[in-house]
Amino acid sequence: MSIENTSQFVQELEKEGELKRITSEVDSNLEIAEILRRVMYANGPAIYFENVKNYDIPVLGNAFGSIRRLEIGLDTTDFTDIGQRIVDITKMDIPSGFLNKIKKLPELSKITDIAPKLEKRGPVTEVFNDSPSFEGIPILKTWPKDAGKFITFGLVATKHPETGIRNLGVYRMQILDKNHALMHWQKHKRGAHHYDISKEKGKKIEAAVIIGSEPATMFSAVAPVPEGLDKYVFAGIVRKKGIKTVKCKTIDLEVPANAEMVLEGYVDPNDIRMEGPFGDHTGYYTPAEPYPTFTLTGIMQKQNPIYVTTIVGKPILEDAFIGKVIERSFLPLIRMFQPEVVDFAMPAAAWFQGLAIISIKKRYPGQARKVMMGLWGLGQLALTKFFIVVDDDVNVHNMDDVIWAVTTRTDAARDIMIIDKTPTDTLDPASPLLNLGSKLGIDATQKTKEEGYDREIQELIKPDEKTKELVDSKWSSFGI
Repeated sequence: MSIENTSQFVQELEKEGELKRITSEVDSNLEIAEILRRVMYANGPAIYFENVKNYDIPVLGNAFGSIRRLEIGLDTTDFTDIGQRIVDITKMDIPSGFLNKIKKLPELSKITDIAPKLEKRGPVTEVFNDSPSFEGIPILKTWPKDAGKFITFGLVATKHPETGIRNLGVYRMQILDKNHALMHWQKHKRGAHHYDISKEKGKKIEAAVIIGSEPATMFSAVAPVPEGLDKYVFAGIVRKKGIKTVKCKTIDLEVPANAEMVLEGYVDPNDIRMEGPFGDHTGYYTPAEPYPTFTLTGIMQKQNPIYVTTIVGKPILEDAFIGKVIERSFLPLIRMFQPEVVDFAMPAAAWFQGLAIISIKKRYPGQARKVMMGLWGLGQLALTKFFIVVDDDVNVHNMDDVIWAVTTRTDAARDIMIIDKTPTDTLDPASPLLNLGSKLGIDATQKTKEEGYDREIQELIKPDEKTKELVDSKWSSFGI
């Protein structure tokens, strides 16, 4: 059963023992963040703060902080199925001829089912404030040297100025005063691309910041979907049913009808101010840098909204689990472009942009490098610093197995590739220049003679099958 809103998500998490309510008074200034970090580092539950000092709105944190919580929220235990649905849609033929179209209707209806549906009203339209202010929202300050309070889990909705394709992205926002904030959309993100197009035309860009929704839409905002795919359509793919949307009151954008709160406004390219520092998911403070200003023009909200937030810092925190689901979800898409890929992992400790490990079914010399080059040209993987490619007999999720492959199948001079002057994550603290650095690829596959391995390939140690079967039959009697 698809979860329809944040309140239902809270109920389901509580029913499954994945949520704890806190009734003691807590402060949005550093205290809530400290609690959420301690709980996440201890692999604890989602936290619902009912009594936030000076505010009437409760706060939900760590909502996606375990694989089980994501299984509940996305109504699946197999996240690869999400990506496979996209692959299946790309393979659908749109037939010509009336009779052929009739025969294909069951398949074509799948696309209709996942399309967003515009409604006249919804839960988020229950209350509208045309004299809006950030001051009534329990926005957190999360680290002591942060420049102020930051919205950290706002789903920022924009529309491509030319194509009209809608995007949702999660970009932090530093609060400046009661109706101004800074929009930290990094250069490589789709929201920033929409902004750049508007800027070139000398126009402001409308933006809506969505606080809380059903889990599929929230996940979709984080997910790096293929270019040109409307994020609202992707949300429908995730939940196997189209989301309901409503029109904003002060800007020309649609937003999820079941959102907790929508902060309407625009981003002005002529109003640039210094944003940061901010304690980020790399484990470092990102320094102050210039970003454009978001001006608040209206707030739509439910009668009793929930403020949804997330805390970032040195891994492993909530974003690590969201990243793991993205990794699993997009494996089918990676295989669509690189069919030899068997599995793919982005370890949480490497903050997901830092390192990716890929296993392949190797058939010819140089194939590992071919895969690396292909993946570095694929969407957000262009920002990944290190790739390690291994054979399909290596478990990419077991670092002991990966390190064994690197140390037994890699020659440093022959198998390491360094590429200079390539795009890097804006938040990468090691890059010598902002947004520009280098990449490293390690070919840890077994080498062939064509790749310069002149020695006889050494045989892997394997147990004797008969002895293995004999021990299997006696194993339970050993009591080990």
